[in-house]
Amino acid sequence: MNYGQVLDTWMTLAVSAAAALLLVAIAFRIGWRIGRRLVRSRVIALALMGATEEPARLLGCLVVLQAIWHAAPDHLYSIGPVRHLTAVCLIGAATWLVVRLVSASSEIVLRHYPADVKDNLNARRIHTQTRVLSRTLMAFAMVFGLASALMTFPSVRQIGTGLLASAGLAGLVVGFAAKPLLGNLLAGLQIALTQPIRLDDVVIVEGEWGKVEEINGSYVVLALWDQRRLIVPLQWFIEHPFQNWTRTSSQILGTIFLWVDFRFPVEPLREELATLCDRNTDWDRRVCGIQVTDASDRAMQLRILVSSASASQNWDLRCFLRERLIQFIARNYPTQFPQLRMDSPDATPPSGTPLAG
Repeated sequence: MNYGQVLDTWMTLAVSAAAALLLVAIAFRIGWRIGRRLVRSRVIALALMGATEEPARLLGCLVVLQAIWHAAPDHLYSIGPVRHLTAVCLIGAATWLVVRLVSASSEIVLRHYPADVKDNLNARRIHTQTRVLSRTLMAFAMVFGLASALMTFPSVRQIGTGLLASAGLAGLVVGFAAKPLLGNLLAGLQIALTQPIRLDDVVIVEGEWGKVEEINGSYVVLALWDQRRLIVPLQWFIEHPFQNWTRTSSQILGTIFLWVDFRFPVEPLREELATLCDRNTDWDRRVCGIQVTDASDRAMQLRILVSSASASQNWDLRCFLRERLIQFIARNYPTQFPQLRMDSPDATPPSGTPLAG
């Protein structure tokens, strides 16, 4: 095939490709509008169509182009690289479509279960599962797409075959290097299924109090009480114990400890505690009581136990009660705080005792 024939063939292919792409674009636009009208009353289908429109259009165009290239003669100059490039783009478009589909599906689920409601335990469970699983699926789709694209290159395929055949030190190095990534990926799946933590859970990690703000594919972001952020790998939550204050419910009990003199009357303080709790909206009316839990050589310990609907409310309630109860004791029983008692010997020695000197 001479230069003129090659040029004529490529011109024919180019005109055919342009006409086919134009027809595909027109057919896609018409079909997409018809589809939108058919599903305009279905919010889920409409959202999925809106999210996948661009990658679906690109995928359709690439499929048509690949069909045209394969219809060309195999001995045509540069037809092989063009087919290869189109195949790689086709894999990329398919991966983009899958990622968009998974992302749109997760957003639909999250909107269907809003977490800004009072009783959001079930919503937080759905949010955690959806976010972790969707990100894991998107990561798998991108890795699979990249691997599929690389396997279209003969040189890369041969290198991979050689590495698999050798399976020596290089395999060990790759295995150890991928261990943290694979460990966090599997930990993310386990967290999504078993849910030891969820979004907005109140947890204690390494002595730090915070809320689960974000769960990514490899780490968890905790928003601490002083506006710091603690970044913890996903695998850490599988391998180490931690406290989850909202595992089944956000309700919590809190304690206040006061030291008073042995002669202090506890009953008036119980009445004052009940009055203060009744007037405070942070108390959920479940538990409110005082017990003498300890005694030392100087004073006795009072434990005030109160309940609230959440940890932040319980903290505010305890601070409020501690302040008001101390004021109550200082105002009504100022001498009943812990006192130091000492027995001093008489200044005059007993009779018959010789004086020094």
